[in-house]
Amino acid sequence: MILTLGISLTTTQPPIAVKHGLRRIGSDLATWRRLRHLTAAQVADRAGVSRHTVMRIEGGAGASLESVLRVARALGVLDQVTSALDPFATDVGRLRSEEALPQRVRQPREDETT
Repeated sequence: MILTLGISLTTTQPPIAVKHGLRRIGSDLATWRRLRHLTAAQVADRAGVSRHTVMRIEGGAGASLESVLRVARALGVLDQVTSALDPFATDVGRLRSEEALPQRVRQPREDETT
């Protein structure tokens, strides 16, 4: 645990599934870069991020979501990335597409659960 100015900051390792996802996305973006015959520096320039950020993403070390999406856009695969998360492209999403989704989801109060 790190204490800074009375503020407690804890750093935890990401779950194994998250690490796997980071490596897979990074590897896939690296493959797209190579298929396009681009260097990491060229992708970084097009994405508006540093070469180090591109290398971190490709190495599965992670980066901000914005940086990942910038790199995906620079490689021409942003639409594929965003489409992959379309909830209505799934069976559950299609089944529930007619339901009115709540604007907010709140934890039930203690007295409402009993």
